[in-house]
Amino acid sequence: MTNALMASLQPELPADFPEIDPGDTVRVHQRITEGRNERIQIFQGIVITMRGGKSAGATYTVRRTASNGIGVERTFPLYSKSVEKVEVLRKAKVRRAQLYYLRDLQGKAARLREKRFLKA
Repeated sequence: MTNALMASLQPELPADFPEIDPGDTVRVHQRITEGRNERIQIFQGIVITMRGGKSAGATYTVRRTASNGIGVERTFPLYSKSVEKVEVLRKAKVRRAQLYYLRDLQGKAARLREKRFLKA
């Protein structure tokens, strides 16, 4: 395939889409349609994996701890029309590409070291 054809097949992220990495704490706003009603559902948690790079089928998985310490994971397509916006609340310093080990940790053991940035 030619480069022009490949470029036309590649979907584009919205201009305001933030750079997300494993370890980031994010808040995902997703549009949910139930019958005729539409609402925005917010899912906040830690990005534990990014799959597929920047391809059309790329996904990221967000994990949060619900009540009683039960972990909930949700996988979102990177190029989904139903995702209204993604907010990065904090960035963490991690040394792994997939953070599946967080599934076995609870409470303070599941904390990640925060990246600090100088504001100029």
